[in-house]
Amino acid sequence: MRNRWWAMPVLAGGAALLAACGSSGSPSASGTTAATGGGTTAPAAAHSTMPAGSAAISTRSTSKGTVLVNAKGRTLYWFAIDTPTSSKCTGTCATYWPPVVGKPAAAAGTSLPHALGSITRSNGQVQATYDGHPLYTYVGDTAPGQVKGNGLKLSGGLWWAATPSGTKLGAAAASSPSSSTSSGGSGY
Repeated sequence: MRNRWWAMPVLAGGAALLAACGSSGSPSASGTTAATGGGTTAPAAAHSTMPAGSAAISTRSTSKGTVLVNAKGRTLYWFAIDTPTSSKCTGTCATYWPPVVGKPAAAAGTSLPHALGSITRSNGQVQATYDGHPLYTYVGDTAPGQVKGNGLKLSGGLWWAATPSGTKLGAAAASSPSSSTSSGGSGY
C-alpha cells in the first residue's frame, strides 16, 4: 500500500523530465536526431553545407574538460558495453540516451584527431560513431555544456562523455577508453 504513494510522484517526475526534453531522440525529416534545446557551437552556415542525413560534430569546453557536442551544443556520450559495430542501448535505454542518428561529419572549423564513422542500429537507423564508439546524447543534460551523464552507471554499463582525444572525460591522455567495460548494473 505504501509504495503506491511513491509511485505516482516518481512517474510524474520521469514524465516531467521527458516532457521538458521535447522530441529528444526522435528522427527529424532529414534523418538526424532532434536534440534537446540550447544553442549551437558551429556557425549557422556550416549546417547549410552538411549533407542531408548527417550529424554535425564539434567540440566544446566544459567545466570538466573539452567534449564532443552535436549541432545544438549538447555533449555526446559513449556506452562502455557497446562494440565498434553495435549499440547495446535500445528500448528504454535509447529514450534516456538518444542515439546520434546520421552519418557524422566534423562541423566547419572543427578538426578531430580520431575517425568519425557510423553503424547500423538494430532498427535500421544509421548511428554516428567516434573512435569506434557509437554516440548518444543524455536527456539529463538540459543545456549546452552540461556533462551530467559522465561516469553514470545505467542501463547495464558506464557512460562517458566523448572527448576529442578518445579518453574518458577527466582521465589522463594515456588511458584507453575501450578498456573500461561493465556488466550488470541498474538504472534505465
